[in-house]
Amino acid sequence: MSESIRIEDLHKSFGPLEVLRGIDLTVESGETVVLLGASGSGKSTLLRCINFMEMPTSGRIYLNGQLVGQERGGRMVYREADLCKLRARIGMVFQHFNLFPHMTVLQNVMEGQVTVLKRDRATAETKAMDQLARVGLSDKAAEYPARLSGGQKQRVAIARALAMDPDVMLFDEVTSALDPELVGEVLKTMRQLAEEGMTMLIVTHELGFAYHVANRVLFLHEGVILEQGAPREVLKNPQTQRMREFLEGHSLFKLPD
Repeated sequence: MSESIRIEDLHKSFGPLEVLRGIDLTVESGETVVLLGASGSGKSTLLRCINFMEMPTSGRIYLNGQLVGQERGGRMVYREADLCKLRARIGMVFQHFNLFPHMTVLQNVMEGQVTVLKRDRATAETKAMDQLARVGLSDKAAEYPARLSGGQKQRVAIARALAMDPDVMLFDEVTSALDPELVGEVLKTMRQLAEEGMTMLIVTHELGFAYHVANRVLFLHEGVILEQGAPREVLKNPQTQRMREFLEGHSLFKLPD
C-alpha cells in the first residue's frame, strides 16, 4: 500500500478554544478509517482541516506524499490556487446534502466537473451517468432534489463527489440527518466504495458499519486520538475508561461474537 494522507502534529484552535491538540495520522491508499467520538471531540474539524475548509493552526498535511503548502518562518503558508486544486482531489460529503435545488440530479453531478475540472459537457454527462449508476440512481437523473428522499439526496451527493475522480473521500456524519429506514441505503453505497478500494475517512456513529467495514477505527477525545486499531480490537476491547463509557452510551448496539 502507498501512503494517501499523512498528518503531523495537527493543531486547530478557534480563538482560545483548542479543538485539535496534536493529531498524527497516516492513511494508506485504499484504507477505510472510521472516526468515532462524542460531540465536540474534534472529528468534523479534523476532516475539514484535511481538505482545508478550516485552516490548520499548525502542523503539516501531506497528500500522496506531497506537503500541502510551503513552510516560511516556521509556519505553513497556503496559496488559494493550490488549495483549490487539492480540494478537487478530495471529495467531501456532508450531513446536509447541499444540492442545487434548481438543477436536476444530472446537472448537480455535472456542475463541479464543468466549472472546476473544465470538462466539456458531453464528457461530464457521461461521467455523471456512470456515477449515478454506481449509487443506484440512474433512473433519477432528470428529477429535481425536492422529489427525492433524504437517502437518495445523499447518494446524489456521493455521486457528485465521485464524479470529480477524487483520491480520497471524506464523509462527515452523512447518515445522521436521515430517517432510520433510509440509513441503510447510504451505508450500502459506502460499503461498496470500501470494497472497491476507495480511500475513505468517515465520521459516523454507526458502530455496526465501523465494525464490519472499517480497516481501522480511531476514537477521538478532546482533540487527541485516544485509541486506534482494528475494529475488533477497539470496539470489543477498549483500553480506556472514556472509550468504554462511549460504547456504553450506545446501549442498543451489540457487537457480534
